Parts: sequence; C-alpha cells; structure tokens
Amino acid sequence: MERNHHYTGLTNAQVLESRKTHGENILTPPAKAPWWKEFLEKFTDPIIIILLIALTLSVGVSCYEFFSGHAGVSTFLEPLGIFTAVLLATVVGFLFEQSANKKFEALNKVNDDTLVKVIRNGNVCQIAKKDVVVGDIVILETGEEVPADGELLEAVSLQINESTLTGEPICKKTAIEANFDKDATYPSNHAMRGATVADGHGIMRALKVGDATEYGKVYKGAQIDSSVETPLNQQLNKLAGLITKASYAIAGLIVLGRLTGYFLGAESFDWIQLGSYFLKTVMIAVTVIVVAVPEGLPMSVTLSLALSMKRMLSTNNLVRKMHACETMGAATVICTDKTGTLTQNQMKVYETKFYGIDGITDIIKEGIAVNSTAYLDYSDPDKIRALGNPTEGALLLWLHENGVDYLPLREDAEAVEQLTFSTERKYMATIANSPLLGKKVIYVKGAPEIVLGLCQNVPAASEEIQAQLLQYQNQAMRTLGFAYQIVEDGKSYIKEGKVVADNLTFLGVVAISDPVRLEVPDAVKACLAAGIAVKIVTGDTPGTAKEIGRQIGLWDENEPELHHLTGTQLAEMDDEALLDIISGLKIMSRARPADKQRLVQLLQQKGEVVAVTGDGTNDAPALNAAQIGLSMGDGTSVAKEASDITILDNSFSSISLAVMWGRSLYQNIQRFILFQMTINVSACIIVLIGAFLGTESPLTVTQMLWVNLIMDTFAALALASLPPSAKVMKDKPRKTDDFIISRPMWKSILGVGTFFVLLLFGLLQYFKHADITSLQNFRVADFFKSYFNFGHGNGLSPYELSLFFTIFVILQLWNMFNAKAFLTGKSAFAGMGSSAGFLAITAVILFGQYLIVAVGGEMFNVTPLKAADWGIIIGITSLTLWLPEAMRLAKRYKHR
Repeated sequence: MERNHHYTGLTNAQVLESRKTHGENILTPPAKAPWWKEFLEKFTDPIIIILLIALTLSVGVSCYEFFSGHAGVSTFLEPLGIFTAVLLATVVGFLFEQSANKKFEALNKVNDDTLVKVIRNGNVCQIAKKDVVVGDIVILETGEEVPADGELLEAVSLQINESTLTGEPICKKTAIEANFDKDATYPSNHAMRGATVADGHGIMRALKVGDATEYGKVYKGAQIDSSVETPLNQQLNKLAGLITKASYAIAGLIVLGRLTGYFLGAESFDWIQLGSYFLKTVMIAVTVIVVAVPEGLPMSVTLSLALSMKRMLSTNNLVRKMHACETMGAATVICTDKTGTLTQNQMKVYETKFYGIDGITDIIKEGIAVNSTAYLDYSDPDKIRALGNPTEGALLLWLHENGVDYLPLREDAEAVEQLTFSTERKYMATIANSPLLGKKVIYVKGAPEIVLGLCQNVPAASEEIQAQLLQYQNQAMRTLGFAYQIVEDGKSYIKEGKVVADNLTFLGVVAISDPVRLEVPDAVKACLAAGIAVKIVTGDTPGTAKEIGRQIGLWDENEPELHHLTGTQLAEMDDEALLDIISGLKIMSRARPADKQRLVQLLQQKGEVVAVTGDGTNDAPALNAAQIGLSMGDGTSVAKEASDITILDNSFSSISLAVMWGRSLYQNIQRFILFQMTINVSACIIVLIGAFLGTESPLTVTQMLWVNLIMDTFAALALASLPPSAKVMKDKPRKTDDFIISRPMWKSILGVGTFFVLLLFGLLQYFKHADITSLQNFRVADFFKSYFNFGHGNGLSPYELSLFFTIFVILQLWNMFNAKAFLTGKSAFAGMGSSAGFLAITAVILFGQYLIVAVGGEMFNVTPLKAADWGIIIGITSLTLWLPEAMRLAKRYKHR
C-alpha cells in the first residue's frame, strides 16, 4: 500500500526487548481440569452422596453377614447393586459431556500463524501474528484481521468490522482528531485485535498484544467459571435433603422403637442376644435407607437430560452442557445481542427510490457495478457472501437478486479514474468507458445530502427527497445517494481529490439495513407470552437499537426513558441504583463486554434465571456468567466456547423452542419423581410396618434395587421419551425457590402411596393367615377378615412372597401411565401414536419382571408364578389405571 510517511519500525533488538517486557501476542489457553477430576466432580451430586453413605452401611452389614457365616456370597448383591447404580449415574453423565466437549475443542483454537505485514528495520516484511510485539508498525489492508490493539498512524477510507467486539459491523476509523466520533465504543484512532478491515487501508502502532488486548480480556473473561448453580441442581439438592432427613429419621425410629420394645418385653438381659437383636435392627434400618433412597433417580435424570440432548440436536440445538436442556425452561430473562442474533449480520437493500426512472436501467446497473470496490463470493450457491465493504456488497447482492451479474458489467467498463470513498469526502466517484452508453460516464455515490449538493439536475422536489431521507433515518437505516454525468474528453471532472463535474444528475436514494431475521418477531412474542422478559444488549447506537426493538415488538415510542440505557450510563450508576430499574430495562446500547456481564450478574441478584444469546467475542463473558448461554452456529469460536447451547441454524425461534424443550423436560422429570417417590413411600412404609410387627420385610433389598435401579431407569426413559408440549409455553416461568415436588404431586404421592400401602398390607395379612398357592383361591371375605389379625399366622411362603413382589411391581407399572397423564389434563393414552417408545418400554419392564420371577430364584427370593396368576395380577392391578382414568374423563367432561 502507499505510505505517506517513512516508518523504520523496530530493530531486532527492540523486538526482543519488547517481547520480554510485554509478552507474546498469544492468548493464554484455558486451564483444563484432568479427566479424572471432572469424573470425581460427578460424585458431588447430593443424591449420589446419599447412595455412597447407603453403600458404606450396606458393605459393612454384608461383610458381617458373610464372615460370621450367616449368609453366603449372595449377601454382597445389595452393595453391588448400589455400587452399580452410583457408577452408571456418574459414568453416563461424564461420557455424554466428554463427547460434547470434544466437538468444541476445535472451537477454542486461535490461529496464531496467520501472516501479518509489519515494518521492521526500515523494511516491510511478513511475520506470524503471534510474533507481533508492542511497538510494531503494522500495515492493515482490506480483508485482513487486526492482529493486536493499536493506534492508527494513517487511515485511508478505513472502515473496520468490530461486530465480534461491539456488535457494530462497520466503524469508521481515522487518524485525524477533528474527525473522531466521541460516541464510539472504542476510540476512532484505535484498531482492536479480532476486528477485520472491511474497506480502505491504514498503518498502526501496536500498543497491546496477547492477553492485554481487549479481545484477550474478553477471551479470559469467557473462561472464568461463574459457578452459578442451575435451577434443577437447586431443586434436586432440596429433594436430596428431604430424602436424607426422612430416611435417617425413619431408620432412627426403627432402631429406637425396636430397642424400646426389646427392653420392655425382655424377661432377662443377655448381651449376646441384645447384640444379635441390635445388629438385625441395624440391618432393617439400612434396608429402610436403601428402600427410601431412589437409587435410580440420578441415573434417570441423567438419561432424561441425555435423551433430550440428543433429540434437541435434531432440531439444530447443539447442547454442550447437559443441564442446559432443562435450565432453559426455567429462564425468566433473555439478554440478546442484536447483530447476527436478532438481525442477519448482512447488509441488504431495504428499498430503492430512483426518481423519474422505471425499473433497473443500464445507468443504475453499471453505476453500481463499476463504482464499487466490493465483490461477491459465489462459492456457496445457497449463501452468496459479500466481500469488502458491507454497504457496497449489499448493492451487488441487490443486483444479483434482480438477475443482474455485476462482474461482466465491471470488467467490460474500463475504469479511467477513481476517487475512493473517505470519511472526509463521504462519497466515491468513478469515471469509466461505458460500453452500454458508448461514452465516458462519471458515477458518484455517497451520503445523499453530499451527493445532492454536487448535482445540478434533480428530478424531484427537495422536500420530497428530504422527507424520504428522514423516514429512512428514523428507521435507523443507512442511505446512499446516486448521481451520474456523461463526460467529454479533454475536460477534468476530478481535481484535488474532489468531484468538479458541472452537470451531475441525481438518480435517487437507496436505503440499506441489516434486516431483522424473519422469525424473530414471532419468537420474541412467544417468549413474552411465556412470561420471559427479553432485553436487547448491543454495542450499536441507541437509535439503531431502539428501531430494532420496535421491529421485533419490544419497543414503542411511549416507552419510559429508563427502559433504555447506554453502556456509559450503566458504568456511571452503582449496583444499588441499577437494581431498582433493571427489571424494566429493555434495551442497552453502546454496551461493552464488561457491561453485558455486569447486567447478567445484577439480574441474577434479583433472582432471575438469565439466558444470554450472542455470536460475537464481545458476548462471551456474559454467555459464561449466565445460567444458560446460547451462541449462534456462525458465531466466533470464543462465543461458542463460553456457551451451553449452540444454535446451529442461527434461528432465534430455536430459543423459544429450547424453552419449550426445557419446560417439557422439567415436567417429565417431575412425572418420574412422582412415579418413583410413590414407589419409595409405599415400600418404605411396608418395611417400617414389618419392622414394628416383628416380621421379615416382604421386599428384599435386591428386589428393591431391581425396582429402583432397572425398572425406574426404564420408566425414566419412557417418561423422557414423551414429546415436548407447546402447552407449556402458556405458563409463566417457575420460581427458583419452588420445590420440585409440587402440592399436586404431594397429594398424588401420599394419596396413591397410602392406597398402595393399605392394599399391600392387607395382602400381607391375608397371605400370612392363608395358604395361597394360586390367586384363583383368593377370597375377598377372608381378605378383610384377616386385615386386623396381628397374630403370627402361618408366615409367608416363597410363592406368596413372589405374588406380593409381582403385585407390587405391576401396581407401579400401571401407575407409570398415571404419571404420564400428570399435568396434562388428558387421558393417559392421549398421544400414544407419537409415544411408541413409552409402550415399548412398558413391555420391556413387564417382560423383565416375568424373567426375574421365572429364573431369579434365590438371588431375588422368588419362585415362578402360574400363568393364571399372571393374568389375574395384570387384570386386577390395572384398576389403579382405570379408576384415575375415569376421574380424568369426568373432570374433562365437567370443564366442557
């Protein structure tokens, strides 16, 4: 490029000294925890901790039983089952997240070997970007990325794309102080690392390199672990606390009650007898803890998240962190970037207003094609990109959309003389030999008011043109004016860097904008209807931000001024003052990365669950600080690295879709907890009653491990496979302090659990006082007669215990259908056409129970059942589905 001054740059010795003092131009990669440490973190889950305690107690009791000769090797099945539950829950979650992280490893790599032109030892040379040091004189040209933060020494028509840092696609840069933009996010005479030169050229002196650059600070901020606990973790912590207290309290009651009964009923005191009785009591207490703790819950929640993670990928939502599937459903605020998120991040012609001209004439086609420095990239026919100045690129794209290929027009029209665009002139001019007109023509384009002032022929009233320009400006659009003149040989039309044509004709005006994505207004409307506040956070100007807000239905002219803040205003206010107004804030313009991050953290202080969307490096700290970060598929690698979900198709509508997925997933998890806690409550009370009545527990630990670990895991898959419901978008976001077990769930758990307990207790009493070899001999009168008979009876035969275990399991199987219908207000069979997985898993559970009873033998303390008894059990227990189904039908009929 042409240089106005002679620069010698640094000497080799100065380069070494600068590198020693200021460091290399390399971004420090994030410190990555070793895999084993990430795996061990899975064991900090509160329910996993409960399982580990139960495992320790179970191992102790099993060791005593084995080494004292009271039991064989089969006694270790209980701790083995608990250990399997822990291992599966932790390994599955770890492997899924490791797989997702591998997909993102490439995103965090920064190309430090790109060649950069610098002046050293008085010569222009090329060096790797990582070798740039503070003090280097760097040459910037169109299309190149700025390698470091620096101060401009020269700038010719220099326009830089800072969208990765500020959200602004075009920032005009200059080295002339009189032309500085005082409202610019970064000084007008500074070029920042990570930005790209859109047009023009310049020379800068590097001031900061590596981590010290603004890009480096954002990169570092994106790596800081915000350690924000997710809503689901908070809820599961509360549930774990409840289960822990309840199970330990019940176990303590068993120990206290049985010891009290022993001392009150003992005729003589015997230490050996007391020790044996106490050990048996402890074993019963441990059994209660194992029964009370839902061993399958961690695995089931993990599987639910993993399944949603996989299914969301099919809808262009690449989930990196598993919790994000559900957390999105709890979002109360979405802070969204403008450029590339709400808008297309591609300048396009909004409207053309050519006066006195019908259609696209040769003058207009040739003028746009010739009087331009931009190009079009046709390498991807489905996504043609503009190269160079985005505004000029928009004009070429407009020609393409109208069936005009700019390149032959430009190549056929020989450019004789050209005046490039500059911020001082605010226009560009080209004199070309026009094959279409057979003459030389001067084409001029630039700021409409400047071009209009150069014209002698204006085919429209000045008031009409000014009104049109005002309308475009109020819509935050960029405008260009166009003019032309047939030129004569021998006359000068460009002198001293200015157009001096004497007969220019004004052609008209073109309005250019970065248009809002088509799906955004409806998506924003859906989020607002779902009770989620949407806030625009952008580095763009207040006028542009408000106009975009208006177009997406977020802003109107009657909005209070406090609903909009600039980054400067935000920085001047203390946290206390901001907390008072932040809930009503709708737009923040001229925002820097630190402003976005502070906004997110203040919203979290207000108890909000914050989701942040963005595609630029400037969004990364806020993406990382939020409970849920959503990056765009074509966003920067730093933004993707900081996010939890990447929206592959860049569609804002995927955000409302992610909310629907999250809320539906949370309801599915609630349905599973309803299902499993009903099992655990009924089983726990049965064991507790047996302990105080002095009878053996009718449910062994291995049987409960089958129910809690295997059956419940399948049930979780069945409930997680239910498709998301659009109905959830009509609800308001749940409160973060809400307990995951809601009041209706409590009623169902306690109501159904109590019914199961009464029924199962009656069966125990009946089996104890009758010799049942087949349910065909069941007598209802004897069932009620034996209910309150607390005598010892005949005990329970292996066949009766197998009947009891199978009835218990099939009752829960039917109750899974009730859990499916929970919160829907519909029949349990509604939507079965799209829930084939649910029916398949139901069949698998039923077949699994049959196999265990048929071949489980001593391990599960069962004996095979007769075919007739299987039919009776399935038929009679199905009443637990049909009766609630009738109630649901009556309720729907009542509300018609």
